[in-house]
Amino acid sequence: MKTRRIITRTFAASAICAAIALWASCSNKPQSNDIIARKPVKAAPKPTQTMGDYSQNRTISWLGSAYTLCVERKADHELQLAKDETGTKYYDNRIKLVIKRSDDSEFFNRTFTKADFADYVGNDYKDGALLGIVFDRADSDNLYFAASVGSPDKMSDNYVPLVLTISRLGAVKIKQDTKLDTTSDEEADEEVEE
Repeated sequence: MKTRRIITRTFAASAICAAIALWASCSNKPQSNDIIARKPVKAAPKPTQTMGDYSQNRTISWLGSAYTLCVERKADHELQLAKDETGTKYYDNRIKLVIKRSDDSEFFNRTFTKADFADYVGNDYKDGALLGIVFDRADSDNLYFAASVGSPDKMSDNYVPLVLTISRLGAVKIKQDTKLDTTSDEEADEEVEE
């Protein structure tokens, strides 16, 4: 039994000495403040986006005759690039508006760019794009179209509403649209009463 105690004590003493030696060897190594981290990967820049081309044909009655309105929007790679609120670049658009008489002769044919509306938009949307031109209504002298210049992001509602007027002689007038599309409750009540 004495032999067993001696062996146990010798083993315990050896283990303690080994632990002290290990601790001493670890504490003598210089500590490094280097942190190993992965090098950040730069995100590849987004390619220049397009808003999407579209065309629309519509027949209306004006001045006692049928007229066909053709609106075609296309991205133009030669125009100055437009940007949205996040800085994403887009190709600006050209919009061609053709108005044909019932005999298929052209009454009006013009291609519009954002430059045509620059005087009515101001500096807030100088980096914006020409978003669209859509027929609104006709009266005895004019055709009225809604036009807009603003953020090219489809999810954005930042734009300047404009009114594009074409007279019966083919003259073009542009102005900012100051009317709201919604009617007030009072106006709605008046319409119901009539």
